[in-house]
Amino acid sequence: MKLPLFPLQSIFFPGETVPLHIFEERYIQLIHDCRREAVTFGIPVYINNNVAFGTEVQLVEIVNSHENGAMDVTCVARQVFRILSFNNEMKGKLYAGGEIEFLDNVNDADKAMKTEVLNNLHQLYELMDVPFTPLPVEKFNSFVLAHKMGLSFDQEYHLLKLRKESERLSFIKSHLVSTIKVLQEVDRTKQTIEMNGDFRNFDPLDFKDFKVSEQ
Repeated sequence: MKLPLFPLQSIFFPGETVPLHIFEERYIQLIHDCRREAVTFGIPVYINNNVAFGTEVQLVEIVNSHENGAMDVTCVARQVFRILSFNNEMKGKLYAGGEIEFLDNVNDADKAMKTEVLNNLHQLYELMDVPFTPLPVEKFNSFVLAHKMGLSFDQEYHLLKLRKESERLSFIKSHLVSTIKVLQEVDRTKQTIEMNGDFRNFDPLDFKDFKVSEQ
């Protein structure tokens, strides 16, 4: 199917609220078309000088309209897609567009896997001394807290492209486990440094039983 496209160097996950400041003439036209015709548009991820995958979004509200025509809008992200073709201008439009196909989302993760990832996430927040609001496992999926796990831009992009929920949770779990190990080592090192700065009692050694080892 054809979809208007608004490439950005940003990643939006399905279900996420997308706030946008629109100021270019072509995208002002796009927002007006979305409001008038109730069409959706896609935000392809601009990465490595290329666009290949992105997320379909739907206009929810025009929050502010400025005198110069610029707008502040909110949208909601819907489905992940792959780009099949890209045109700098759609026919009769100022904005880009192209042929896309939506990725099938396979929701194959069980409750135990979700619980394990949530527990790891909670542990990460505790190590970072950051408040963590408990989330019911029934409302948790791999996209809900994806921006709050310390993933790099490349890692978030990789997550976006995975079709199976079990694969996404496995990827997140691997990231969390490795990050937790690093933070635990940092904490251990910090405690060691602090301890070495204190006056400590050392038990005197009994030299009677000491022997010099032969080299």
